[in-house]
Amino acid sequence: MMEEQLYITALYDYYANLLTEKQRGYFEEYYFDNLTMEEIATNMEISKNAVSKCLMEVKEKLEFYEHALHLYENKQKIKKALTKEELDKIVEFI
Repeated sequence: MMEEQLYITALYDYYANLLTEKQRGYFEEYYFDNLTMEEIATNMEISKNAVSKCLMEVKEKLEFYEHALHLYENKQKIKKALTKEELDKIVEFI
């Protein structure tokens, strides 16, 4: 579960701008602010089911974008191909 959560939040870093403002808001409240679906639903005055559905749609979209664009996958491949020293030098420039 934790590994999947890290993966989904990593995808969010790449593809957040492709989501709607509402989708970003729900995602950030759930994954970054650690609010429950019930808390988000109460704050937004909507049903818990609506929050759940939106979060599922966001996850599906993030996975769709990754499947199409491979940004996260390519970063992982680059990290594996580089030595730690090479990677540290690149990070300095970024």
